[in-house]
Amino acid sequence: MATTHSEYNEKTTATSVASAFADQIRGRNVVITGVGPNSLGEALALAIGSQQPAKLFLASRTEAKVQQVADKVRELSPTTSIEAVTLNLASQKSIHAAASKIQSQVDRVDILINNAGMMVLEKETTEDGIEIQFGTNHVGHFLFTNLLMDQMKNAAKSSESGSTRIVNVTSAGHRLSPLRFHDYNFEGKEVPVDERPPDGLPPMFSPSAGGYNGWLAYGQSKTANILFTVYLTQHLASAGIVSYSVHPGCDQGAATMLVAAFDPSLKCEF
Repeated sequence: MATTHSEYNEKTTATSVASAFADQIRGRNVVITGVGPNSLGEALALAIGSQQPAKLFLASRTEAKVQQVADKVRELSPTTSIEAVTLNLASQKSIHAAASKIQSQVDRVDILINNAGMMVLEKETTEDGIEIQFGTNHVGHFLFTNLLMDQMKNAAKSSESGSTRIVNVTSAGHRLSPLRFHDYNFEGKEVPVDERPPDGLPPMFSPSAGGYNGWLAYGQSKTANILFTVYLTQHLASAGIVSYSVHPGCDQGAATMLVAAFDPSLKCEF
């Protein structure tokens, strides 16, 4: 997939990418999830905040942490309008409240970056009874995205087609497991062959006696991120909205996400 700046590499910083795409950021409303100190979310917030977005919504499950990042962005970019949003993706009640807060302030969302994610080894569930990695990494973002869909469609109506975007952060971990449609909660149900992990994985990726393996659950959630991205673009491209899934990598991951969010040269291919 061609990009505007073929010279970008693992040394390219998020700040330089944001500066290159300043015209695509300026005056637009941007929502970022998973924003905390010393994180990819913070790097995204600092880079985007430096280029005069109309409104920058920073979301995290921990109010004190997201406020810390918001204060840092304000210090470096005092003219940027920033709103901190408490968002616990393991709670559908919290997701509804967070979306309502955004909806009460803007009637359009130009860019949504679903950056939040988690990985745990022991089985836990969300307050709604869903395996916590699938519930947080996929279902939570699925709900949050759909609650903001009217605002995204409003943005697309007055924007160049394809410039209204949803970026879903996945990882190479998707290779560990397909989506277990027959047993996404790891309840010990039988799953067909095409929903099982690939052959040849090391023993650490084998399910425990209870049928759970945190790495496989993580892999399933990352596969779901990709499938959600494909679905979004297939169903929203006609409305001018596209979605990209991004593996940020180990170096300059925020820069990779910024290219996906703002590079006008990116075109979806089916």
